[in-house]
Amino acid sequence: MCGIVGYIGHRDAYPIIIEGLKRLEYRGYDSAGIALYDGTNLNVTKTKGKVTDLECRIEKEITTNGTVGIGHTRWATHGIPNDVNAHPHYSNSGNLVIVHNGIIENYESLKKELIKRGYSFTSDTDTEILINLIQDVKQKENVMLRKAVQIALNQIVGTYAIAVFDKNKPNEIVVAKLGSPLTIGIGEDEFFIASDATPFLEHTNNAIYLEDGEMAIIRRHKNIKIRKIKDDSLVNPYVQELQLNLEQIEKGDYDHFMLKEIFEQPHAIKDTFRGRLKTEKGIIKMAGVDDNLEKFLNANKIIIIACGTSWHAGLVSEYIFENIARIPVEVEYASEFRYRNPVINQNDIVIAISQSGETADTLAAIKLAKSRGVFVFGICNVVGSSIARETHAGAYTHAGPEIGVASTKAFTTQITVLTLIALKLAKAKRTISNSDYHHHLSELELIPKKVEKALLSDSHIKTIAHIYKDVRNFLYLGRGYNFPVALEGALKLKEISYIHAEGYPAAEMKHGPIALIDENMPIVVIAIKKGHYDKIVSNIREIKSRKGKIIGIVTEGDTIVKELADYVIEVPDTIESLTPLLTTIPLQLLSYHIAVMLDKNIDQPRNLAKSVTVE
Repeated sequence: MCGIVGYIGHRDAYPIIIEGLKRLEYRGYDSAGIALYDGTNLNVTKTKGKVTDLECRIEKEITTNGTVGIGHTRWATHGIPNDVNAHPHYSNSGNLVIVHNGIIENYESLKKELIKRGYSFTSDTDTEILINLIQDVKQKENVMLRKAVQIALNQIVGTYAIAVFDKNKPNEIVVAKLGSPLTIGIGEDEFFIASDATPFLEHTNNAIYLEDGEMAIIRRHKNIKIRKIKDDSLVNPYVQELQLNLEQIEKGDYDHFMLKEIFEQPHAIKDTFRGRLKTEKGIIKMAGVDDNLEKFLNANKIIIIACGTSWHAGLVSEYIFENIARIPVEVEYASEFRYRNPVINQNDIVIAISQSGETADTLAAIKLAKSRGVFVFGICNVVGSSIARETHAGAYTHAGPEIGVASTKAFTTQITVLTLIALKLAKAKRTISNSDYHHHLSELELIPKKVEKALLSDSHIKTIAHIYKDVRNFLYLGRGYNFPVALEGALKLKEISYIHAEGYPAAEMKHGPIALIDENMPIVVIAIKKGHYDKIVSNIREIKSRKGKIIGIVTEGDTIVKELADYVIEVPDTIESLTPLLTTIPLQLLSYHIAVMLDKNIDQPRNLAKSVTVE
């Protein structure tokens, strides 16, 4: 949550910071602010609303001169979204200013102590407590800024990524992180600070990703010093070359990032198996699995931990692993797993899934699993992210940047990676015949072309969306591999259109949800001509007998469901385990078009942020 941007160098800081905030607005967009030092004064402006609102206020209120500054776009945790609670926050002295991502859990006790010492507070945030704690330490201990930050952070319980500036030491910014991401871009005699690398891609492709428990002292015209917060020991920085490019994080000719990312899925899926899937040789190459193959083959069970859309991808893979590789699988919400006492042992394997690689609950669950001596395998999209560094081994999805808050290509590429792993293990365990194995590889290689074909239904889906855009409830039904797709379809609709929707296993309809069905209730039924197709047809007949409106997702050429349903959307035929990669496409488009017709903010839906880095 929240986006941090900073700059110190030889250029004007304002345009760099404001453009950076726009690129990070997917992380939080209920308020924004900026602090610029012009050589004499520290100019701070902040406002409720989006970065464009901040730009309007800046034009009226402050000078934008200066070659050093910090900025923030907020997703509220402590205190409602308003001008006062927006970042940056001053210390009482007016000399120190901070931007902060995270949650300070012991802020109330710290606040009471600071009030006793004469400090006053204007906001409801935990961040204002932190900057005044730093000021208090600096004055009491008579130490430089970086030492004051270090001492203060050792008194903190919680998570944070921070950037702190002292106008009395204008050639320095101090940053630190624990549990929230922070990246430093290295330019020519200039430095960039951001929650991820997207704000400075056009300026440099060299970056340092701070590790948890590290702080950096960034000084103009000097090398960066990185130290451990706990003991002040020096750390040798690792400068990483970024593989992103500017085109990947721009919308191009699309109206929204979400639509762009939906249509990027054929290419994203292909990139995910590129270099890994050797169909002609019958080989799947995955270094993270190859190097730990014995651990996978000897596992008692696999525990998949994830949140949101990634959890749905994990549910799909449960069917794949158990059906193909015959390995028991449990799929857990990371947020629940971390707070109970799960039964895991050293012969189990945990697979952690996260698009951003920064999901706080998933990271905490990983640390719990590691504390029990369990091998943890990570699947994420962002190179250098916390989950990529925290897990023992893993695989990147190679989906490219996903800016839209509602995940689309993350879902399909995660399923692709998990399918590759399951097939590789099934081959090694001999739980799949050679003919079936090669058939799976051939079909997987064809999936990008079949997704392209599924996307051709876009205009037809738009027509259906227009018919149902004003309903207030949807029901999604699926069986087997496509039950999780029903959950994901319902989630997409809820996320961006704010229409209530529920996903259910089709067989469970009679155990409660059937009571909801009437002539006003649209039911999206994933009725692929695979598996228990006849059972799905029976479910559709039951719905129709109660006047429910059926939108059927069917296999190309289907005639039975076509006669029963009010509307059908066809997807190409493939083997059952791969159908989720196709059936999810029309559900993504349906949600998108309904939300557009309702004039919702597609890429930045209310109350949501892309990367959930706080609990």
